[in-house]
Amino acid sequence: MPGEQRNAPRTRSEVLAAAARALIEQGPNVSLDAVAKEAGVSKGGLLHHFRTKQALIVGLIEEWFDHYDVTVERLLEPEDTPGRWTRAHIRATFETDDDLWSHPSVVTALLGVPELQQRMDVAATRWRQQTDSDGLHPQRADLISRALDGVTLADLLWRGQESAEEREHTRDLLLKLTEQTGPLV
Repeated sequence: MPGEQRNAPRTRSEVLAAAARALIEQGPNVSLDAVAKEAGVSKGGLLHHFRTKQALIVGLIEEWFDHYDVTVERLLEPEDTPGRWTRAHIRATFETDDDLWSHPSVVTALLGVPELQQRMDVAATRWRQQTDSDGLHPQRADLISRALDGVTLADLLWRGQESAEEREHTRDLLLKLTEQTGPLV
């Protein structure tokens, strides 16, 4: 019986999942050999998809951004009402239960990737365009965007420091800010 046919997108996804697990288990200095072993592929197979460890980390970043974008789209209200993109971003930010991006090993590995800032800038520009064209006053949109940045940073640096109730309260306050469209002051 012939072996299972290769599927590059599935293999790439499995390698990324393995890289995430290996980063958490072994820390930011995890080797490509360890990732390949965790993924059940040869090192050559891993290098086919990601030529360097940095490329692998960039792949993780891109996968996370893609996942976030899909989550925002899923949470987008069907009716065309002011604030719907902003509400979807608020809900997506608070819905994220992925420990990967708040794990210290992953944060440390990310800080060593020069392309991180460029990738973040592209994603942030896309997200900002969505919220800026959302029908909310710029003051309102800016305050909410900056608050979401703060929530994300707090998740990275101080994970587990706030209770589920505190997070829900913050989410609900931000959602409440989208109920009106005018300036804040």
